[in-house]
Amino acid sequence: MSIKSASLIYNATKTASRAFFPNASIRSMSATSFARGIFLGELREDEILPYPDVLSSDQKETLSMMISAGKQFLEEVNDAAANDANESIPDAQLQDMRDLGMYGAMVPGEYGGLEMNNTMYANFGELTGTYDLGLGIHTGAHQSIGYKGILLYGTDEQKQKYLPPLAAGEIFACFCLTEPSSGSDASSIKSRAELSDDGKHYVLNGSKIWISNGGIADIFTVFAQTPVKDQKSGEIKDKITAFIVERSFGGVSHGPPEKKMGIKCSNTAEVYFDNVKVPVENVLGEVGQGFKVSMNILNNGRFGMGACLTGTMKMLIEKATDHANSRKQFVSKLREYKSIQEKIAKMNLLCYANESMAYMLCGNMDKGVKEYQIEAAISKIFASQSAWEVCDETIQILGGAGFMKDVGIERWMRDLRIFRIFEGTNDILKLFIALNGVQDVGNKLKKMQKEKSVGDMLGMVKAKMFGPNPASSPSYSIHKDLSSSVDLLREDIGKFNFAVTERVMQHKKGIIEEQLVLNRIAESAILLQSMAAVISRSTTAAENGDTSQIPMANAWCTDSHVKLTRYIDELSLSNKLISDRDSSLLGIGKESLDKGGYFAKSPLGLQ
Repeated sequence: MSIKSASLIYNATKTASRAFFPNASIRSMSATSFARGIFLGELREDEILPYPDVLSSDQKETLSMMISAGKQFLEEVNDAAANDANESIPDAQLQDMRDLGMYGAMVPGEYGGLEMNNTMYANFGELTGTYDLGLGIHTGAHQSIGYKGILLYGTDEQKQKYLPPLAAGEIFACFCLTEPSSGSDASSIKSRAELSDDGKHYVLNGSKIWISNGGIADIFTVFAQTPVKDQKSGEIKDKITAFIVERSFGGVSHGPPEKKMGIKCSNTAEVYFDNVKVPVENVLGEVGQGFKVSMNILNNGRFGMGACLTGTMKMLIEKATDHANSRKQFVSKLREYKSIQEKIAKMNLLCYANESMAYMLCGNMDKGVKEYQIEAAISKIFASQSAWEVCDETIQILGGAGFMKDVGIERWMRDLRIFRIFEGTNDILKLFIALNGVQDVGNKLKKMQKEKSVGDMLGMVKAKMFGPNPASSPSYSIHKDLSSSVDLLREDIGKFNFAVTERVMQHKKGIIEEQLVLNRIAESAILLQSMAAVISRSTTAAENGDTSQIPMANAWCTDSHVKLTRYIDELSLSNKLISDRDSSLLGIGKESLDKGGYFAKSPLGLQ
């Protein structure tokens, strides 16, 4: 059965509201965030308990059929190694993917899509991540970000015009934000769109680089500076506006496919816009609101990465365990050595924590949660870092075989490297996480400052941290064998809140420049989110009769607590050793930059 056939069965039998639109049949949750709460010393249990279960029996049955059809295609038709070697996907295979409905996963049925919700789409992405990341980037660039803006912000007319051919894969879409002079700093783009004298169209000029699907797309979601009149001052200022641009408008061209380290079968190219006339009705969202549009597209699209890389990690763990079970060295099989057992255990824990966060994120999105930006950034960072680590350890376990091209692991390592860079580099997303949380702490301190002195405020935070209830105990019933992990989570949230509050009071607005501090804050927040996710998931599993996940959850929480203890200690104002080390590191870095590289003299006394 094809994916499209499975979808048709689902659409014909479901009686509830459309899966893509969660507001009709699922309660809308409050606009709060567990991740934001931890900065304030709060354990917001409603955001994590119970673990989300958003799929109806009909949806689960349909998803099972879709996964079965997709697995058959990926195993029998798709050849990931050939796609990588040829740096392209065969035309015949692209047609097979159209026939399977793979280009319109989340598009409502009225526009010809499969109408998956976020959880269904994430699970299908996990399947793709098991077999071919390059193929996943091709489809993801098309629908996760390429035309996602039309789904989120498009008018009825725009949706009617563009979604049907995009969902069918008759035409491809791409997301055009990055420019030669602006990477992570999206607000600094130089592309411009000027309104024509008759007010009927914008004239677009500029170029975009490293655009996935850029060389094969017919529809471009483009961001450009536009002159906008400030309603209060009357002053004309440049603000970013989003546009739907058709290649058929004329003036759109692209460069040759980029030669990349990995994900080679996906097309990546530079795109040029030369006096492109874009009708005013092709503005996406509101004029001057393009930065918000771009960030929401990326935020909304990040949820799928965690699930996709869950598939990758599961596949890699299987290869590592197969080798360890069969390879014999020094009399015993590798599986008998404790160091190998530890590696396999840590790989499993990374995958378990990642999977728990990924499906909690998309499940909460399907439940109607509106505030998920920090959780999405956390999931993206954790998934990309964990998958890289699991791949590296898989190669280590396989030894020399893992280094060989024919074994295939080296392709996965090449493909995985980009995940820590695109859709928001991990470095920038860590600052995003930390600064959002720090801002909440600062706002809370402002309110407290009206009534309390600085000493009183810190005293209140410290009393909360060391008192009988550092972060409120969850009222939801937690399995008794997880009580120690819950205690660690509560304790760590309290200590984290105190450490962050101290830093905010020390640096005030200047904390934005303290990137080493912000990185520790972000790493701590990621670990706290992961602890909450595994506790929630294993509790729900235990309620359903599966207690096998509890040891994994406890092991992960203990390991995370150890790491958190270090991060929180390093955040302490009284830790002069770390403060001095940071100053030393920054000095070394600056000297290396000033001298253009490594600057220590040779121990041999040579020039």
